[in-house]
Amino acid sequence: MFWLLSWLAAVAGAPAFAQAQQDPTSNATMLAAGFIEGHPDLLYRKQGLDAYAEGAHATAIERFRKAAQFGDKASQAIVGEMLWSGVGVERDRVMALVWMDLAAERGYPRFVNTRNGYWNALSPAERQRSRNLADNLYAEYGDAVAEPRLAKALRRERSRMSGSRVGSQASNVQIVVPGLGSIDGAQFYNPKYWDPKLYRAWHDNFWENAREGKVDVGDPEKLDAIKTGPATTPKQVKP
Repeated sequence: MFWLLSWLAAVAGAPAFAQAQQDPTSNATMLAAGFIEGHPDLLYRKQGLDAYAEGAHATAIERFRKAAQFGDKASQAIVGEMLWSGVGVERDRVMALVWMDLAAERGYPRFVNTRNGYWNALSPAERQRSRNLADNLYAEYGDAVAEPRLAKALRRERSRMSGSRVGSQASNVQIVVPGLGSIDGAQFYNPKYWDPKLYRAWHDNFWENAREGKVDVGDPEKLDAIKTGPATTPKQVKP
């Protein structure tokens, strides 16, 4: 299993870590209450992880691509890993680099290091191909389009679910989950899980501090830009 898939599986099985990060996807009661259905980035990523664990690799990469449409950087990185190794899809190291560059768009250390390792492993001709392919991928999956798409989904699902639970956002109201007990409405509807800006900040905090493990990036070298986005946020490939 790839480093990111292995790491995500380990995190999911570590209650202490999940509690420290206040990760709702590791809380069975939160999931049963419908939390993940309101977060398509997490929902499709989980479906991808489940499919991968079952050996359904083609289904897994399709689910990861769906999560990627909502800006899930982990899923974008996993697609890159699967393309790099040819698991569930024909091997394509150039597209793997472009996907990993997309995953590194926010500067998360794990994805930046892996992207740089891919870059160092490719020939100059392959690197040029990656630049030629980047525009189309960013046009569909880059933050400029993915974050508004996710924000719309978060607002819609929060409104739908809160509307069906009168008073569920009050701290003294419990959401009852048959067979699992109940959960505080204020915990379920914590703004950091539903407000698009706070939700992005929650992800940033998680991935910027996810430094476990080591990625071999080879000898440092000066790297050129794969993709030049808007003038205010150029996408760079740097060691």
